Amino acid sequence: MDSFTQIVLGIAVAEVCAGKKLKNRTFIYGAILGTLPDLDVIVGLFLNPVDAILIHRGISHSLFLFLLISPIFGWLISKLEKGKISFFSATNMAFWGLLTHVLLDMFTSWGTQILWPLEPRLALKTIFVIDPLYTIPLIVALVFVWKTKNTTLRNKYIIRGLIISSFYLLLSCFIKLYTLSQFEKALKNQGIQYSKIIVKPTAFNLILWNANVATSDNYLLSDYSLLDTQPISFVVYNKNKILEKQLLGNSDFEKLKKASEGWYIISKKDGDLYFNDLRFGLLNDNPTNPQFAFSYQFIQNPAGIHVIEVPKSKRDGKKLLQKIFTRLKGN
Repeated sequence: MDSFTQIVLGIAVAEVCAGKKLKNRTFIYGAILGTLPDLDVIVGLFLNPVDAILIHRGISHSLFLFLLISPIFGWLISKLEKGKISFFSATNMAFWGLLTHVLLDMFTSWGTQILWPLEPRLALKTIFVIDPLYTIPLIVALVFVWKTKNTTLRNKYIIRGLIISSFYLLLSCFIKLYTLSQFEKALKNQGIQYSKIIVKPTAFNLILWNANVATSDNYLLSDYSLLDTQPISFVVYNKNKILEKQLLGNSDFEKLKKASEGWYIISKKDGDLYFNDLRFGLLNDNPTNPQFAFSYQFIQNPAGIHVIEVPKSKRDGKKLLQKIFTRLKGN
């Protein structure tokens, strides 16, 4: 999830664990603990774009790492707050502050390597990386907590905020199961044979959902709004396996394949090859000249072929949001 939401969640968890002992200082420790796992993006600044992708939400999001470092943070916090909180309570706060960050990330499309060093990323794909309807109940609860000195009331407010936000996550799971069934029903009705399907929400909402469907030669992309009245249709994109042969053996290509979990298309434009990650959707829906949200260009130089991420402009984002807002109202 976005950094602000993770900070808010970190504070909420710290308040549950230590609000009675630390009062409003939970806002400091919760914000720090909620931010720490995402500091891997700083490391990524010193790496090439592909390696930066691979390390994000890797070791820094590992349950095993948290088990090792939580006692260290617990010792440090107990020393800073000597007499206010015990080592055990501080360690407990540190562990849950870190772990809930990762658990929330698991609901997004990118997922997380919570069991690092095991490779698989766990991604439920039920919520977009920014969703105000998840964050707002926690913000409201924290406003009341900040203004209240009574520990019983503080605990009541924050528990209520966490219950509402957690219910929203649970709701997202049920909505995903429903939308998945709608896509599967449409594929069956249209006689389409497929090997894999992934379904995920569009930006900032749980009403409009996208689906990626893999067949033997093509990918089928589609969307479905809970307000739709017309049948689901699919747009076909060729896998372009012939273009892919030009990149076999390239280390960056192999890393991108791994990062995309196999959901990608190679395209060619002006003589250059592009790696397009299908999991995060399109900026436009033109099958002859698609522009994907995450795309990487292969550039030839004397040292070989290297990769750069295709930059996105604010105009691209604005168009995408306008398209989503129009489409979620139904077809």
